[in-house]
Amino acid sequence: MANLFTRLKDSITADLHEALDQKEQKNPIAMLNQYLRESEKETEKVRKLVERQYRLKDEFSREFQKAQDMADKRRRQAEVAEKAGESTMYEYAVKEQQEYESRADRLQASRRDSIEQLEALERKYEEMKHKLKDMHLKRMELMGRENIARAHHRMNRVIEDTADKPYSRFSEIDRYIEDLEYKVNSAYYHNTFDSKMAQLEKEMEKREEVPAK
Repeated sequence: MANLFTRLKDSITADLHEALDQKEQKNPIAMLNQYLRESEKETEKVRKLVERQYRLKDEFSREFQKAQDMADKRRRQAEVAEKAGESTMYEYAVKEQQEYESRADRLQASRRDSIEQLEALERKYEEMKHKLKDMHLKRMELMGRENIARAHHRMNRVIEDTADKPYSRFSEIDRYIEDLEYKVNSAYYHNTFDSKMAQLEKEMEKREEVPAK
């Protein structure tokens, strides 16, 4: 049962992620961000390759220097053995010298190739960095344009939606207040009518009581 719930949860999560991915893919800025992330990853990979090429060039240089030093050493030893009449040692030293010289030549060629390859990699790497920087700037420009477009869209929607509504709304409020005032005034008149009539009757009675001259 637990496995069933786990599979169900994973399935729902996967569907949710897919839905979010599809939603993001519809947004050009999101697509550009994804492309930038991929480009940054590729640029980082190239940077590591450039560093590796530097290490290879240095390794070739060290190995070349070792082979060259050994070739020079065997050359001096061959000269000593030849002067001493030691033919076996002389032959061994000469053979070793040739081996080291051949190795040094091969390493020297490999070192030159690695330098050329490194220079090409560096040029490409710098070009990639410039392109990446340009893309970042382009994204900023597009984001700015998107913000402006969204702002104008929202402002236009507010302006269009409220073009006539405020005035109609004010009219409704005005009519409501007029009705309220009427009701208040009517209630006041109704509530004070009896007292006014009583006052009026008293005044009339006083007038009738006053004898005519």
